[in-house]
Amino acid sequence: MKISLVSIPVHNPLEAFKFYTETLGFVKKQYIPEQYIAIVASPEEPDGTNLLLEPNSHPVSKAFQEGVYNLGLPLIVFGVEDVQQEYERLKELGVVFKQTPTKTQWGTQAILEDTCGNYVQIHQMP
Repeated sequence: MKISLVSIPVHNPLEAFKFYTETLGFVKKQYIPEQYIAIVASPEEPDGTNLLLEPNSHPVSKAFQEGVYNLGLPLIVFGVEDVQQEYERLKELGVVFKQTPTKTQWGTQAILEDTCGNYVQIHQMP
């Protein structure tokens, strides 16, 4: 058994699609704007796990997303080879960071805002 699709609630799937593809560099898997369907994948594993950018229109989804955001917690973690390098690249593209690259015993991490109502952590293993 393997993970094939994971969803993340977003304010607007069409805006999220633009951020995740144009800024973060994810690849388009499925994009049907008139149905608010946006699915992306990692450019490093385009045939790996897909990420569904799910509209937060359901009250439970919206409350969950807002609750996690208000706590300052990342909703998803993306692994990167070099957090500092990715941080610099994304800063140049105007991405807002909640936490700059920080070393911990578990590795190096930084937390960014995805412009769609979520914090996202990028993480580099030690």
